[in-house]
Amino acid sequence: MYYIIESDKSFEQASVDLEAAVKRQQFGVLHVHNLGATLRGKGLAFESECKVFEVCNPAQAARVMAIDMRLNMALPCRISVYTEAGRTKLGMIEPVKMLTALSVDPELAAIAAEVEAQLRVMMDEAA
Repeated sequence: MYYIIESDKSFEQASVDLEAAVKRQQFGVLHVHNLGATLRGKGLAFESECKVFEVCNPAQAARVMAIDMRLNMALPCRISVYTEAGRTKLGMIEPVKMLTALSVDPELAAIAAEVEAQLRVMMDEAA
């Protein structure tokens, strides 16, 4: 259900490299949630770093919603860059497993497979 890879890069460098890889795959970064900074800003003792990148390919998103509008709730795709036990990691929930759990439409599975392959390339490039 999860695709997680470890990186030898710093958290910040992996974050910068992910943003560049997203653009190379013709996706856009819609928003970046800096969860670590948000939690610390609320006075919580959160020592890890965690940024969640909301990424989207508009053509793919439109195809998904044309088949089943309810799946807008599963969009956009998210890739996280985070630290755990002093290591930088990149992770996502695999689109194929998520969308096939929400719909039995074979066309959606094919779209999810295309998107998942592109997301893996982005993550692998950034790591």
